[in-house]
Amino acid sequence: MKFKGVIFDLDGTLVNSLEDIADAMNKVLTNLNYPTHSYKSYQYFIGSGLRNLVSKSLPETNNTEKDIDRCYQLMIEEYTINCSHKTKAYDGISELLNHLISNNIRLSVFSNKSDELAKKITTDLFPNIFDPIVGLRIEELKKPNPSEAIAISKSLGLKTEEIIFVGDSGIDMQTATNAKMVAVGVSWGYRPEEELIATGAKFVLKTPLDLIQILQPNHTNILTQQ
Repeated sequence: MKFKGVIFDLDGTLVNSLEDIADAMNKVLTNLNYPTHSYKSYQYFIGSGLRNLVSKSLPETNNTEKDIDRCYQLMIEEYTINCSHKTKAYDGISELLNHLISNNIRLSVFSNKSDELAKKITTDLFPNIFDPIVGLRIEELKKPNPSEAIAISKSLGLKTEEIIFVGDSGIDMQTATNAKMVAVGVSWGYRPEEELIATGAKFVLKTPLDLIQILQPNHTNILTQQ
């Protein structure tokens, strides 16, 4: 099978945004006199959308829907201002994207980050590279629901089996599997390799440029298939 497109997750896959997300949420928590969390803890809060992250960050005594709604709005306000302060592309991502573009591979982003923020960060760091860029617009459609991924494949004019889905979490691997795309995990993100394999990763990349090898006809002999 010749792969013609790649859908990338954003946070933990293309960019390291952990500190900006954590700093924004911790500022909200500090202002409310709630306990804050370490960057390591936020690695496990990220992945199911920012509202879910807010819920995981709040103390159990202040975790009603009203509390979550209020703190989510505060977090979005803070994060929107500083969403690109520390966020940057992982080493090797730019080189990978240039290679894919030169080989006419269609590129898209599908993130559980809010649609507005996903578009802002992606276009700020990678202008004119990804189309479409899809973030969370409707809660029911967030990953691992494959509906948006399938819609992306249609917008690209590709069959789902012609697309590689690259992400750093079990949710990404489940999304790829649910959409009948090839699930490829990355080892540099927020989740351990064991989670990626357990949730369906066919390959786990050690570096971004390893993806180029999967695009080769004899890729199963180059990378260890999980």
